[in-house]
Amino acid sequence: MPSLGIIKTLSKLTTKVMALITTGKQLIRDLEKLGALGLYVPPEGGYEGRYQRRIRAAGYTTLLLTARGLGDLAAYLTGVHGVRPAHLGKKDIRVYYLPPIVNYHLENLPPKSKGLVLWMMEGHLLSNQEVEYLASLPQLEPRVKIAIERGGDRFFRWMPLKDTLESSYKAV
Repeated sequence: MPSLGIIKTLSKLTTKVMALITTGKQLIRDLEKLGALGLYVPPEGGYEGRYQRRIRAAGYTTLLLTARGLGDLAAYLTGVHGVRPAHLGKKDIRVYYLPPIVNYHLENLPPKSKGLVLWMMEGHLLSNQEVEYLASLPQLEPRVKIAIERGGDRFFRWMPLKDTLESSYKAV
């Protein structure tokens, strides 16, 4: 008769093997249905890369961003915005105007692409107002889907982005 320790080890091994052969179909279906998902990923990483690969294989183009230092999300993602580089006291203060990143990528999508998935890391740093804007972005532009890493967990899981507002520890 196997001991309890061996059974626990086998169940952990089975869970890891199942995580390796996951197809990601449910994530893709939920992303298409809901438009915006809040993701909880293990801190050791690796799982999100597998899901991103499966999203790309399903016909989507992915755009990876970090939430750190984005500033005004509406201006950065969908509007022309100014950027002032550091002048270090040696040059005149300049402003460069950059095109909206989401609109630029939507215009340059491959012809057979289903749309653009905006995958944002460090989403726990976003305020509730920014999360609400990102949750409403797929309604404004149906070809855009949002996946935001909202925190860590022991296994890869997701929920509708609007449902992650209550559990946000960075809420203002």
